[in-house]
Amino acid sequence: KLPTMKMLLSLIALLSAALLANTAPSTCYSRVLSLSKEITESFKELQTSKAVDSCVEMLPRLYLDIHNYCVLAKLRDFVAYPRCERVLEVSELKEKARSLYTIMISYCRRDLVFLTDDCGALENAVLPPIESA
Repeated sequence: KLPTMKMLLSLIALLSAALLANTAPSTCYSRVLSLSKEITESFKELQTSKAVDSCVEMLPRLYLDIHNYCVLAKLRDFVAYPRCERVLEVSELKEKARSLYTIMISYCRRDLVFLTDDCGALENAVLPPIESA
């Protein structure tokens, strides 16, 4: 009976450790990475949506690579773009972009490493097709 109890306690400890590992708080890097992917996906959906205003077609391209130093300028330009204020989806996307910019320059400034400063890569990036859920 005692070996069974030890095995059960070991199993409980192992499962508890796995649960804690899965619920660990996100790092600055993981938060920036997930938010940039979320913004890029939202932008792609916005570009393909039939229900949005024609001004959306004129928006600056929004491909984000958080390892490219030029992403900071890209975010600033997108947030400052003067058109489409009346389109709710664009306003929400601009707010997310503003949040990402703030996180990158304030909270995560020391945690991020930029591997390139190739601004053209952010302009000419080929966006992968939207995955259907």
